[in-house]
Amino acid sequence: MKLAIFGATGQVGMVMRSILAERDFPFDEVRFFASPRSAGSVISFAGRKVVVENSHDADFAGIDIALFSNGATASAELAPRVAAAGAIVIDNSSAWRMNERVPLVVPEVNASALDSIPLGIVANPNCTTMVCMSALGALRDAYGLRRVVASTYQAVSGAGVAGVAELAGQLLAAGARIAELTFDGAAVPLGDPSVFVEPIAANVIPLAGTLVDDETNEEHKFRDESRKILGLPDLAVCATCVRVPVFTGHSVSLNVELMADFEIGELRQVIAAAKGVVIADVPTPLGSAGRDPSFVGRIRRDLSVEKGVALFISGDNLRKGAALNTIQIAEALIERGIVKT
Repeated sequence: MKLAIFGATGQVGMVMRSILAERDFPFDEVRFFASPRSAGSVISFAGRKVVVENSHDADFAGIDIALFSNGATASAELAPRVAAAGAIVIDNSSAWRMNERVPLVVPEVNASALDSIPLGIVANPNCTTMVCMSALGALRDAYGLRRVVASTYQAVSGAGVAGVAELAGQLLAAGARIAELTFDGAAVPLGDPSVFVEPIAANVIPLAGTLVDDETNEEHKFRDESRKILGLPDLAVCATCVRVPVFTGHSVSLNVELMADFEIGELRQVIAAAKGVVIADVPTPLGSAGRDPSFVGRIRRDLSVEKGVALFISGDNLRKGAALNTIQIAEALIERGIVKT
């Protein structure tokens, strides 16, 4: 069993390496790939020293499973080449998610989609979509879904290391101002933002992603990917994606209109029984950081519609939202006999 990680030195690649070790993933050989900038560096992993290879000019022969977290542009170029060399590629970028010939998979919800992988590529959903899928899948199975309204609270790590650095720098600037006792309730000068459209420290920005029409690409992703994963191409979905001053952990407030009526206690049990879900009285991104499940709470009737339920979900966007689900897909490939160990 030969495993490879592309983007191995990046933010998600580092989490992948940690989770592979935690879960004792079965492999005999491992290769790490990255951009020319990182090629040649040495990473200690699973009791061995692994030299990082240049992903643009390496020989990909012999790889069984390739975990990709190197961005959409690189994935669009490299994934077909790696798949053509014989690997199954599990891609964490947006490059392949909506391709009709590429399964978009959350193993707890639609593992059966792995039975057909015509291009040799499997897509991993967007980290915000991912947080909600197990709970929504359980509601779909028990009651049917008519409409989903999502308001997101997305951590800055969803924008990469640069987003984390921008929040950290602005928090330091705000802290210095407060320490000088000059804060009078007026706006604190935090410097010009570069990653986000407005300062993110002590603020929320109701525009996560980039505008593509009246909506952002993050809002399109939530709608399109939810429909594909849940197998409901006509599901009514409205999302407002918001960036918040949190380092790790995406949260989503959901208002869901169901097809069938429900008893609220029974519905809570349905969600609690879903794989990858933990019920919490007060789910928070801080409470979910570094942990695998999606934490679901504030479950109550939405009295604005006849068969509505409201709930709040938090999950670690770097773990289940990216690295963990990628590895769970690899595990599902092995469990279903698609890849042999």
